[in-house]
Amino acid sequence: MSTAGIDSRRSAVWWQRIRKDFPILDRRIHGKPLTYLDSASTSQKPRCVLETLQRYYERSNANVHRAIHLLAEEATFEYEKARGKVKRLLGADDPREIVFTSGTTAAINLVAQSYVRPMLQEGDEILITHMEHHSNIVPWQMVCEQTGARLRVAPIDDRGVLDLDEFQRLLGPRTRFASFTHVSNVLGTVNPVREMTDLAHRNEVRVLIDGAQAVQHGAVDLAEIGADFYAFSGHKLYGPTGIGALYARGDLLHQMPPWQGGGEMIESVSFEKTVYHAPPHKFEAGTPNIAGAIGLGAAIDYLLELGLADVARHEAEVLEYGMQVLSELEGVRLIGTAPEKASVISFAMEAAHPHDVATILDREGVAARAGHHCAQPLMERFGLPATTRASLAVFNTREDFDRLAGGLRKVNEIFG
Repeated sequence: MSTAGIDSRRSAVWWQRIRKDFPILDRRIHGKPLTYLDSASTSQKPRCVLETLQRYYERSNANVHRAIHLLAEEATFEYEKARGKVKRLLGADDPREIVFTSGTTAAINLVAQSYVRPMLQEGDEILITHMEHHSNIVPWQMVCEQTGARLRVAPIDDRGVLDLDEFQRLLGPRTRFASFTHVSNVLGTVNPVREMTDLAHRNEVRVLIDGAQAVQHGAVDLAEIGADFYAFSGHKLYGPTGIGALYARGDLLHQMPPWQGGGEMIESVSFEKTVYHAPPHKFEAGTPNIAGAIGLGAAIDYLLELGLADVARHEAEVLEYGMQVLSELEGVRLIGTAPEKASVISFAMEAAHPHDVATILDREGVAARAGHHCAQPLMERFGLPATTRASLAVFNTREDFDRLAGGLRKVNEIFG
């Protein structure tokens, strides 16, 4: 879709038209219009991404890098072109610093096993925060178990804001690596990642940032942030499932041994010795998710055409409205009220368990998520087994939160 000539402060009517780009939003759920508020789990896909996937499979389906026939050349061109689009999205210096993975989880595990594990000795420390997704906890626990290292956790306050002084204090002489989320998938807290990275680097500690909840909601500038590694998932960024990317500084990628072995990641193989490809292909063993990467490229094109600054502005306005509407409802407790916040509203209700809340909302056509959101330590921090979470995307408007509020009033009527 073309956005030429549209003022950067686009109207509410224009943003409502964005819904037409997402075919699934035409569905009716239990006879009600679909109100999709679960994009932190997975985003819906615009028509341009769906058409790109269909076009690839219908016209250019072939394996990449391994043949000289036309279909293979076309597939390889589009696959590598998508790598360049990820570079542009993140503001990286070189597309060779972009490794395609199956998602954020795979990217973090790659760094944990290939870069961090070889450097660790017993008693060394890895620093994370209390608001991390399990994908940024469990890989580090595994590495600690394998090496005798220790996992340290920086605390947060009751608003869901990181205690930056304590984060700095925990950067001790045994800290070897730090990994933290850019935006919390439960709280919506936007962490001060540039300052956190600066603090780590002053202590000669390398940094990975989990960007799974960040890249789709506003511009990410790696040059400004200074991260050594940055990971995200395509399916949260309007792209296909099973694809994601890891940014890693070129010099670090060259230091890292391959994590998986097989075809594609080699220059030559004999029974005596294997010579590996240079990065990033050294870390992409086997046939990659070619269609996924190409579809991710289409999603990035879509997002950049909308304009990340405009997307961030629109979503901030809708989020503020949603926070206000929910705060005025009887029996609703908001979880995560940080001043710097994006895309996510988690809450608990006095009258009903989150699973019951989500069930009633579903009957009203509202898709929201209930559970611990792969963040059980964070739930324990707030004394809750679970929350209900409403997470928004570029196609959401104030009306979606009006429908959510209507569903929550029905919860109070039933359980009150």
